[in-house]
Amino acid sequence: MVDVAGAAEPLGHKSNKGHTDHPGSENDAEMLAVRLAHAQRLGNMGWAEWHMHSGETIWSDQVYLIFGRDPADGPIALPDLAKHVEQADMGTLDRLLWSAVESVEPVQSEFRIRRRGELRDLRVVLEPLMAPGGPIGLHGVIQDITGRRRAERLMSESRRQLLEAREQAAEELHVMLALREAILPEHPGCLDLPYATIAVRYVPAEKTASLGGDWFEAAPAPDGRLLLAIGDVSGHGLPAIAHMAQLRHALVGLAMTGQPAHRLLTWLNDLAMHQLKETTATAIIGHLDPETRVFAWGQAGNLAPILVRDGVARQLDQPRGVLLGAASGRPYELATTRLLPGDLLLLFTDGLVERRTRDIDVGLDLVLAAARDVPARDLDAGLDHLLADIGGPNPEDDACLLAVSIPAQSTEPLVKSATIDPC
Repeated sequence: MVDVAGAAEPLGHKSNKGHTDHPGSENDAEMLAVRLAHAQRLGNMGWAEWHMHSGETIWSDQVYLIFGRDPADGPIALPDLAKHVEQADMGTLDRLLWSAVESVEPVQSEFRIRRRGELRDLRVVLEPLMAPGGPIGLHGVIQDITGRRRAERLMSESRRQLLEAREQAAEELHVMLALREAILPEHPGCLDLPYATIAVRYVPAEKTASLGGDWFEAAPAPDGRLLLAIGDVSGHGLPAIAHMAQLRHALVGLAMTGQPAHRLLTWLNDLAMHQLKETTATAIIGHLDPETRVFAWGQAGNLAPILVRDGVARQLDQPRGVLLGAASGRPYELATTRLLPGDLLLLFTDGLVERRTRDIDVGLDLVLAAARDVPARDLDAGLDHLLADIGGPNPEDDACLLAVSIPAQSTEPLVKSATIDPC
């Protein structure tokens, strides 16, 4: 016989007998428990209850893992919790417990425990277990946040070290700039000499922290000739600037002897070989004679100067000369070039033409093309246009550019005295 009442009752509906006919209800409960345990493991958190009147304590499985405690030993009672807390954090635990008892809202705090001798950071959220007569205990969620705090401390330390590195780099750059300004002559812009104009550009790299050893000199010699020189010491930073200072100051002193440029280069090479170990440098040194307008010059591993005459730019033929500090006993040759009215002479270090993104010959061609358009009557502005035309400052290296312009129809000597007046 069919039980009509039973047949009419929907599947899973709670019967009058007080049981559920849903065949998967127990499986659903088990699945929910599994998912809850999985969530606790992922978040490294668990729950706990402390019942004040009965003294009963209940922990989820994850809390035992957080405290490194064997479940067979049972949970830690609330009065014994302080024994596991780091001594310095005892006040934090006391305040948390008092707040939880007195408040009806959840309260939270962080403190450290020792688990098998290792400090662990915990975040604890507590709320009262309420009954009609008032609170009967505490319910809490406990999360191990040691990994997060450790990562935050590492990030904070990294930020601190980065800030210190930036401050140190800024200080070193300030020192390098101050030292360079003390060593090099004040940027002249342009100088008006009798029947000649000189303009100088020191172009720092875009990455100014890589300040290098480029230098220049333009000064009258005691015999009336004009000393013109540029150079570049290998390396960057304070060592390069210090070596640059030694070479430049040595040149200024040696030039007082009146010796020709190739002899000065020989002496500078001896200095580099014996005093500036593991350092090399390029240089061009020359004298411009005021009576003959002959530029007598030598070079040490530097690109030859550019001469612009009648709208045509070309490099001068290069005399022999090795890098300063590269080898001893190698001769330096002297070359001579007579400058004519309207001529423009450009001396430059390799930072002007070299780029990582292009061949040096391409950079040299750009300079030759731009040099043709530099007006002798406005040399200062012309150099600015030249630098812009070749692509601006070198991102990786400093550069020096020294230009000498001979006015057209010049018939008098270039230099009448040792006085140089700014234009």
